[in-house]
Amino acid sequence: MKRGVVVRVPAKINLQLAVGPAASDGFHEIATVFQAVSLFDEVTVRIGEDGAGITLSTSGITGGVPVDATNLAIRATTLMQDLYDIPKDISLHIKKEIPVAGGMAGGSADAAGVIVGIDALFDLGLARDEMEKLASKLGSDIAFSISGGIAIGRGRGDELTPALSRGSYHWVLATSGQGLSTPAVYQECDRLREGLDIARPQVSDAMMQALRAGDAKALGAAMSNDLQAAACSLKPALRLVLDVGHDYGALASIVSGSGPTVAFLVEDEERALDLTVALSSSGVVAGVLRAHGPVHGARVVETL
Repeated sequence: MKRGVVVRVPAKINLQLAVGPAASDGFHEIATVFQAVSLFDEVTVRIGEDGAGITLSTSGITGGVPVDATNLAIRATTLMQDLYDIPKDISLHIKKEIPVAGGMAGGSADAAGVIVGIDALFDLGLARDEMEKLASKLGSDIAFSISGGIAIGRGRGDELTPALSRGSYHWVLATSGQGLSTPAVYQECDRLREGLDIARPQVSDAMMQALRAGDAKALGAAMSNDLQAAACSLKPALRLVLDVGHDYGALASIVSGSGPTVAFLVEDEERALDLTVALSSSGVVAGVLRAHGPVHGARVVETL
């Protein structure tokens, strides 16, 4: 009998993030293009000790990770327990590599890992699209963390359509010592756009053409993020980080999602190494990571 499973789940970068005006419920319609990249959290789901309930421990990049009921991984476990006949005693461990509150869907990745892990551990036999529907009940980016690859997200980001794409892309990621609150970034975006007529968000034709062609330079030219100005307003030092990428020939420099991680698209591994050295010596970033994409979504990598 299986006692546990380990699920590997990737980070995401928004190649384009178009944000509509706030609706009456406070949420914003978005149109985005996600790419899953080779920076992973590992979520271990085990049958827990009798009477322990849901327990959560973490390792790796753990600063700022809640271990109470607000954690998306615990919420995902509770959802699965409510819907399926599985034990109430579940032990979770998250080995974190994805920056916390960094705009790369780290918390969403962990919730996705729980859904995939519980499905595998208890042989529920759920299809991927069924797991994605469950994920959409919990948050905007969780469904994509299950699917991976490159996909267009609409609505709140959970209405996914696979994107036709070719090629592999090289990334350098500059991390910050302190995260940004996604709700705060959206509020600042609303403040900066107050009084403006904001169109319904759309994915650009240039973005889709670049992906179909596998053209990194064209992709860099098409990348955009409507939340970038708000993230830079809340954290002005991000502008210095973006400038370093520009100075060292990155094809694109963009705040990832709601930030504050900055993603740089580069031509190849050599350019990635040059930019990594430049950023590391610049004194304006907390850390530098390299990644490539697209990669697969949440997958079981070990059975315990």
